[in-house]
Amino acid sequence: MDLTLLENCLFGALIFCFLIQLYFSLFIHLKLALIKVEPMPDRGRKPISVIISARNELKNLQEYLPAVLEQNYPDFEVVVVNDRSWDGTADLLEEFSKTYARLKIVTVSEGEKFIAGKKFAITMGIKAASNEWLVFTDADCLPASKDWLTGMQQPADDRTEIVLGYSPYQKKWGILNALIRFETFFTAVNYLSFAIKGMPYMGVGRNMAYKKSLFFKNKGFAAHIHIPSGDDDLFVNANANAVNTAIQFHKDAQVWSVPNTSLKSYLKQKKRHFGAGKLYKPKHKFILSAQIIIQFLFYAFFIILICFKATLYPALAVLGISIIVRCFVYPRLLKRLNCGNLRWWFPLLDILLFIFLVFNGVVSIFVKKIQWR
Repeated sequence: MDLTLLENCLFGALIFCFLIQLYFSLFIHLKLALIKVEPMPDRGRKPISVIISARNELKNLQEYLPAVLEQNYPDFEVVVVNDRSWDGTADLLEEFSKTYARLKIVTVSEGEKFIAGKKFAITMGIKAASNEWLVFTDADCLPASKDWLTGMQQPADDRTEIVLGYSPYQKKWGILNALIRFETFFTAVNYLSFAIKGMPYMGVGRNMAYKKSLFFKNKGFAAHIHIPSGDDDLFVNANANAVNTAIQFHKDAQVWSVPNTSLKSYLKQKKRHFGAGKLYKPKHKFILSAQIIIQFLFYAFFIILICFKATLYPALAVLGISIIVRCFVYPRLLKRLNCGNLRWWFPLLDILLFIFLVFNGVVSIFVKKIQWR
């Protein structure tokens, strides 16, 4: 079948985008699907400090903090930073301290002379921590098992200074919940896969760990203290490398999080993340941007090509192959990362996520200010 010069160029561009898409799916993400999940360590080796920053988290602390305090780990403390709360958090923590000797309370008072925000609260928690190995989570997070800390402890290799964990969102009813869980899954697939490849670029503060000495050696959050978000991903982006970073996604070492229930609050959360991403290392920004741009161009060229009679079926064939390949890789990853029930909806969610990311990227350009609660 003869094609015009324009049709050949468009079809060639579609094939190029497809090949790049294929590279990310088969040579980056598939590694996470095939890598052996190491068994949990049989014992705890070194003492751990868990850091939780809480601002008006009374209900969440009441529901989830006991599960953190009751971990099956021989030597650990839980440092909860009460960051200017007025909802009764202070009273609850005082009550908990009578029952749990492991609980250490740090209070940030209103009116102190500092740059208010989560990074300051976490820094206060790190300073108060008694141990070298720090494990981070949030007030609205529930460990998947009593062996969570055993999985998130420092590996036997002392060169490991950072462990990137995984934190799926709880299943609720509705398409928004499915989209939030799928987006969180895809983000995790990306950062865990690139860490396996030796290029770690981010982690999530709901479940990650690093050395206290690493934090102070690199001056903590000083380089990005002016950004409200980034206490997790920007720190990892600046300090993680192929030698000092490991991943942990064993089902017992995961942490379940409470998802947003409104689109507005979810968009606000993603805007914070988008703002932090602007400060990633250039190579990381290039790769992450390329993923979105290539996906956008793939669909754009496909839509244009199906408008031409001569390229309708070739374009449909490329789309079909793309869907088959992605359905080979990602549903098995959804099952591995505790989102197995979403695998039947993968093609639809894949398209919805792409539309959402493009929309969120455009909207975020106009965001001037975001803050920690």
